[in-house]
Amino acid sequence: MSPDDTIEGVIDGAPGAMVVIVSGPSGVGKDTVISSLCLVPTEPQRYFVVTCTTRPRRTYEVDGVHYHFLDQAEFERRNSAGGFLEANFVHGNWYDTPRDQVREALAAGRDAILKIDVQGAAAVKQKVPEALLVFLVPPSLEDLFQRLQKRATETADELDIRQRNAALELARADDYDHVVLNDTGQVARTAARIDEIIRAEKAAHPDRRTRV
Repeated sequence: MSPDDTIEGVIDGAPGAMVVIVSGPSGVGKDTVISSLCLVPTEPQRYFVVTCTTRPRRTYEVDGVHYHFLDQAEFERRNSAGGFLEANFVHGNWYDTPRDQVREALAAGRDAILKIDVQGAAAVKQKVPEALLVFLVPPSLEDLFQRLQKRATETADELDIRQRNAALELARADDYDHVVLNDTGQVARTAARIDEIIRAEKAAHPDRRTRV
């Protein structure tokens, strides 16, 4: 039995409520852009889904804010119970989208904003064809590598893996509905562009129901 087999039925969201995936290579600034997007007022307020992960918490991170940090046993328990919309093994750790957060947001008529890596975005798109996919790109691969090195949150081996994966992930940009440049020092502008994309999509499809 697959995890999805344990979920009872499929939930229809309220009319117009969307699943929006913000993705991109490691180091492109997904967290920073989403933090800026959180400040944009909407009615109803958007719901920013907090991803689960098995990777160790960094010193500046807060459990339940940046991620829900799980040990391997808790991850396996939730995964076997069908608790994740998607689960992917990336950079040596699991990253997973809680299904209940997405369903509750959509049922309340709120857009669910997901920050997911490239593998996870593809998995969600298969399950939720109505999802809107936004891909963040850096000004250049060299700029991306500088950002990864500057944040100093990985070991040398981990950094090497992320840099090699980044080049492969950037080649997936054509899989997305929109590609948005996250230029250095222009986070607010990047968030504003994503906000414009979401509003335009909602205006074009006000009655669409997203099924999760």
